Amino acid sequence: MPIPTRAFAHVRLTVTDIERSRAFYEDVFGLPVAFELPPNADAETRQQLSFLYGGVIYQLGDSLLGLRPVGQDEFAENRTGLDHVSFALSSRTELDEAAQSLDERGIEHGGVKDIGAGYILEFRDPDNIALELFSPKS
Repeated sequence: MPIPTRAFAHVRLTVTDIERSRAFYEDVFGLPVAFELPPNADAETRQQLSFLYGGVIYQLGDSLLGLRPVGQDEFAENRTGLDHVSFALSSRTELDEAAQSLDERGIEHGGVKDIGAGYILEFRDPDNIALELFSPKS
């Protein structure tokens, strides 16, 4: 019998520089922090939040998006593991506004593309992780 999944609970991305990545994701997406280690955390709190591995977890709708610092390896979607992460938007108008927002931040992107089932906007984070914004056709 198949496991009855209904959605992703969370996705955690490994990054090379947690401060740089936090600045990027917080600036671009403005997600609220769900979990992070307080700077003055006691030993018990550090143990309870050890699942963060020195990173942060953001609230993304009903899901979570985490960042975890690791080695100095650069992302490549042609290796086993991850191709890209796609975030849902509601409309083509929101995609156009997102493209303008990326332009204002100096973040390169591929422009809004019609892929038949909807529209996408592709760009990359500071570790070269492929990110995509998707909206269905109205």
